[in-house]
Amino acid sequence: MRDDSERIRDIQEAIEKIEKYSVRGEGVFYEDELIQTWIVHNLQIIGEAVRASSEKFKAKYPQVDWQDISDFRNLIVHEYFRIDLNIVWVIVENELPKLKQQINDILKNI
Repeated sequence: MRDDSERIRDIQEAIEKIEKYSVRGEGVFYEDELIQTWIVHNLQIIGEAVRASSEKFKAKYPQVDWQDISDFRNLIVHEYFRIDLNIVWVIVENELPKLKQQINDILKNI
C-alpha cells in the first residue's frame, strides 16, 4: 500500500506532466484532443492521490483545498460527460501553480 508521502510525490509528478504540455498555451490546448486528454488524465491522478491520502495527513495541511480536488476527480471519473474544457484550463492556469507550491512546501516537511 502506498503511503501519504508517495501519494504527494504522485501529485508532484502529475503536475510536472501537465506543465510539460500546458506550456504550449491555451490555443493548443483547445485544438489538440490528445493534450486535453493528457491533462485531464493527470488531473484525475492528482485527485485519486488526494482521495487515497489519509485524513490525518490532509488535516495536517489545511492550506490545500483537498475537498475541491477530490470533488473534481469524482466529476472526471463518474461524470466525464460534464467535463468543461474551459474549467479545466482555468484550473491549469490558476489553481495548479498554487497547488504546485503547496505540494513542494509539504515535500520539504516530510
